[in-house]
Amino acid sequence: MTDQVLTFIENNIGRIRLNRPKAIHALTPAMCDAINNALLAWRSDDSVTAVIIDHAEGRGFCAGGDIALIANSAKTDCVEAERFFHLEYQMNHLLFVYDKPIVAFIDGIVMGGGVGISLPARYRVATERTTFAMPETGIGLFPDVGGGWYLPRLPGRVGAWLAATGARIDGADCAAIGIATHYMPSDTLGEVKARILADPANLATILDAAAQTPPPSKLEAARPDIDRLFASDKAEEIVAALDADSSEWAAKQRATLATKSPQTIKVAMRQLIEGAAQPDFASNMAMEYGLACAIIRRPDFVEGVRALIFDKDNNPQWTPATLEEVSDAMIDAIFVALPADKQWTPLPALAT
Repeated sequence: MTDQVLTFIENNIGRIRLNRPKAIHALTPAMCDAINNALLAWRSDDSVTAVIIDHAEGRGFCAGGDIALIANSAKTDCVEAERFFHLEYQMNHLLFVYDKPIVAFIDGIVMGGGVGISLPARYRVATERTTFAMPETGIGLFPDVGGGWYLPRLPGRVGAWLAATGARIDGADCAAIGIATHYMPSDTLGEVKARILADPANLATILDAAAQTPPPSKLEAARPDIDRLFASDKAEEIVAALDADSSEWAAKQRATLATKSPQTIKVAMRQLIEGAAQPDFASNMAMEYGLACAIIRRPDFVEGVRALIFDKDNNPQWTPATLEEVSDAMIDAIFVALPADKQWTPLPALAT
């Protein structure tokens, strides 16, 4: 048991409340385990009709996973890191296949692991405080927790742009591209949750009634540039297109890409191609687990976490240092499937 996440039943609603505010509710192995145990118990409990995922307090829904734990493990034998990824991806998969309605209130910061526990939900409520991102290329990782499944299925080339640049988008943007199913002011969420708890059978109707029209989406306004300049699946061609464009927006994207790990930009671009071709979510998570096991053994992940999280000098020294030096053979090696006895598997209760 852990007090980092609160799981309980309230008026026929299973409640999952992230409760690690000092870390913006970043997920730990204990939190993933507690969420899995609760969801499995509620799955066979006829009194539980739906699930609400939110956060207890603080300025964000969930800022990601426990990167410090993963990085410290990556410096040694990687065992704890691999255990965490395996457990977290089982949770992502369980949420994805869950047959009872889930609503995630993605109020505030939603990044990395927070994306993994919210996008599988049937209903996803964004607010004016929502900040959504998959920033993993900035720490030498890749957009995991299902990014390979979700990102290539977003409109146009938005997924490629989000994956490569780690761009942050707001609640109106999330509503515009389908990441959020509903948009409402943050100061109404308490009342909306209370209505759902009072009348769980009408969850969807209550959400629809509370939804408001979001402000104009800045992302939608940038869509023509995103679709044009991020059209290629090859990172070098994207950079060339940005360099050839004279707009301020293109220059900003080019400068952003220059700060990211060249290796993991290429991994992310390939991941989206592979993810788009996967037959189901479980297959995607098996692929991503193999990527995670390979990536944490490469120098960029430990170096990225050092520069951005531990030392905070924001000056990672990437290896290789340029996109051109990241060979196809290097990327192919990262995508090699794990041996059968090392592969990711769903939770036993879902394996049949």
